[in-house]
Amino acid sequence: MTLTPLVASTASSSDSGGSGSLLSGFSDWAVGLMETIGAPGAGIAVALENLFPPLPSELILPLAGFTASRGSFTIAEAIFWTTLGSVVGALALYGIGAALGRDRVRRIAAKLPLVQVEDVDRTEAWFERHGNKAVFFGRMVPIFRSLISIPAGIERMHLGIFTLLTLAGSLLWNSLFIGAGFLLGENWHIVEQYAGIFQWVVIVVVVLAVVWWVMKRIRTLRRRDSDAA
Repeated sequence: MTLTPLVASTASSSDSGGSGSLLSGFSDWAVGLMETIGAPGAGIAVALENLFPPLPSELILPLAGFTASRGSFTIAEAIFWTTLGSVVGALALYGIGAALGRDRVRRIAAKLPLVQVEDVDRTEAWFERHGNKAVFFGRMVPIFRSLISIPAGIERMHLGIFTLLTLAGSLLWNSLFIGAGFLLGENWHIVEQYAGIFQWVVIVVVVLAVVWWVMKRIRTLRRRDSDAA
């Protein structure tokens, strides 16, 4: 028995409307990949999730656990391959950051509205103080788990340390979600629902922070203009 119809039905029952059909379609693709090439398919899906953050690891990982519970592969294989996929995707983004480089980032920042080169300097100083923690814990935060690899590359964080921290954070995150999917079986989509709430909380916090920063920067620029006049 193939898993695709069963996964599609559980995914679509967890949501309705357009988002439900999107979830079902992505579930079909992911489980089809796992059925075709086994646990490495889960690793490929997770690597792509790192490169394209809109693809949800909160869906891929419990789905891999569910597929393992059906005997397609072992839970150890699921954890190994998804963690490998996480590291490969993170290293690819690290390479993009390293290729971009600090000098190029500063030149880009100088041309952006509301952004100043000093902002880049402050970001660099923050990363020097908290980079290790940011890479490790960032692997467990939606959206940031992909994006954190880019500043690590820009700052040329020691590649061995970056890889080790990425491996440790990804192993913890992946094991938690795969284990939950394995234990929940056909109810694996419950994990995705609760993780989705967490992701929206992160998005709202980021949007509010960006709005606050823009308003603060506009007030600062206006104050400078009035003082110059």
